[in-house]
Amino acid sequence: MSGVMGISVGALSAAQVGLQTTGHNIANANTPGFSRQEVVLSTRQPNFSGAGFVGQGVEVETVKRAYSQFLTGQALTEQSQSSMLNTYHAQIQQIDNVIADPQAGVSPAIQDFFTAVNNVSSSPDSAAARQAMINSASAMTERFQSLGERFIDMHKDVASQISNSLSLVNGYSKQIAELNKNIVLLEAGSTQTPNDLLDQRDQLVGELNKEIKATVVKQRDGAYNIFIGNGQSLVIGESAFTLATQQSPVDPAKQDVVYQGANGLKTTLQQSSLQGGTLGGLLSFRDTTLSGSQNALGRVAMGLAGVMNHQHQLGQDLNGDLGTDFFVQPEPAVYSNTQNKGDGVVTASIKNPGDFADLTGNDYSLRFDGGTRYTLIRLSDHKETVFADGLPTSPVEGLTLTTTAGAVAGDSYLIRPTVNGAREIAVGITDPTRIAAATPIRTNASISNQGSGKIATITVTKPQTPDPDHPLTDVNLRSPVTIKFTSATTFNILDGKSGAPLAEGKSYLPGENISVNGWTTQISGNPADGDTFTVGPNLNATADSSNALLLADLQTKNTLGAPEGGAATMSFQGAYAQWVSSVGNKTHELQVTSTAQTAMAEQTAAAQQSFAGVNLDEEAANLMRYQRAYQAAGKAMQIANSMFDTILELGR
Repeated sequence: MSGVMGISVGALSAAQVGLQTTGHNIANANTPGFSRQEVVLSTRQPNFSGAGFVGQGVEVETVKRAYSQFLTGQALTEQSQSSMLNTYHAQIQQIDNVIADPQAGVSPAIQDFFTAVNNVSSSPDSAAARQAMINSASAMTERFQSLGERFIDMHKDVASQISNSLSLVNGYSKQIAELNKNIVLLEAGSTQTPNDLLDQRDQLVGELNKEIKATVVKQRDGAYNIFIGNGQSLVIGESAFTLATQQSPVDPAKQDVVYQGANGLKTTLQQSSLQGGTLGGLLSFRDTTLSGSQNALGRVAMGLAGVMNHQHQLGQDLNGDLGTDFFVQPEPAVYSNTQNKGDGVVTASIKNPGDFADLTGNDYSLRFDGGTRYTLIRLSDHKETVFADGLPTSPVEGLTLTTTAGAVAGDSYLIRPTVNGAREIAVGITDPTRIAAATPIRTNASISNQGSGKIATITVTKPQTPDPDHPLTDVNLRSPVTIKFTSATTFNILDGKSGAPLAEGKSYLPGENISVNGWTTQISGNPADGDTFTVGPNLNATADSSNALLLADLQTKNTLGAPEGGAATMSFQGAYAQWVSSVGNKTHELQVTSTAQTAMAEQTAAAQQSFAGVNLDEEAANLMRYQRAYQAAGKAMQIANSMFDTILELGR
């Protein structure tokens, strides 16, 4: 009877464990990260008898969890990618919503400004038209400034979100390390696994992957080692490393993600290697789209200010004075690396205030290699340009670079030519009479000329300045000049005051450019010997709008190159529209890919749950099965007890 009783007890125990496990599954059906658990049964060692081997019943071998390393790993990867794309899309959508807005964008403000310029060209002596031009210029620059400040606020917001994400990463890593410790202790010297702790750890790894892509390596003792980026350790057994932020030594406006050691030392991580999850999406957005958008908007602002200023300087205002800067011209930003050992200072300037075709939206790193050698690295594609004999005097991608002595080999500098363009542009004049709508010089043909020669309207090519050493100006711009023909095919150029020759015996070709003192004109027709043409100051030119017309023409003139520089192929609004289109296309691309990736993550999660999740219908069936097994085992025990009572009665 003891054999039957023992078998019944084992069966009761197995059924009881089955009922308990099934109840545990049902209770945790909605618990995040819970994996269905199953009872693993095995037969006991049978006893040998003369009639053969007699079975001894059942025993519970273990309770295992439904777990697929492949499905779990796939779900983690897809979820990490989904979090990154969703974060990136949410951030870039903020830019797209602002710059594409017909009310908040810059393009309508540029259009309004040039409409006002056209009004001045139509009525150059109208005080109202001139004031409207200044007002519309102020509205346009304020729009630029507002967007520039918006980008700075977005940088701050992204930095705050990065800090929050790192706090979550640090919290998850510490909890995983603590679970590693407990799991190793429980599994030591045992073949059984603490299923619920394993589920908790896997759930934390899943939450961690929502913040940053993490690689998990399971050790022999059951602990997880977790790595991020290019293999940097985040969790090693019971130890968790801490991530933090600190100001970049290269760019003072940026916060770098760093390792924070127990001794307080911080080691900067390669930012581009931190992929996946919310953190990866924030870093990718910050270092590509956000910085690139800031540069693109700044390039339009700097180009508009520079080209308009150059043309405005070629004109003359209502007071008879030469034009000055209409806009405050933003300047390229250069930052010395805070870890530089030397005290050399690098500056960058626009090569030609009137030529912005070569100016790109790129940032650059300049490294001093020692001696006279410098290396310029374009950060968009890491193209290197080596200057073996010091910085060149000729421009590089629209910039003129200069440096002072004191640099030490290894010192580096960050050059951001257009980053502050939108924030720093402003209107340079407030007095409407100072709008240089007229041309400072004019041409005239003598009434005594005998030939049919005609002189064209003057074109000013260089502004006048008191600085005679400036190569882009001419101090003699308004000095009177006489062009006197010595025959039908030759002429002399004379000083209009003294009559001294400036050039003699020049050959005449109809329509050919004649350039003197920073201006250019043409003579056509058939001048006669002795005919004279004069060029001199434009006096009492209140009704002259020739320079205002040239200012208005800049709206449609190609003055900017492609984003990577080169020949002038775009107008201001064209460059702005191309940038808006680029951001819009990227936003749409991310919307499509993030939606698709979210669906993919949901599918892989569903596949993982179909394998490891709790099916309540199945568990209900298990409850009935184990209940019947328990009842049957109890009945067997009852029968065994009855048989034992019968034997006892026979012995009386």
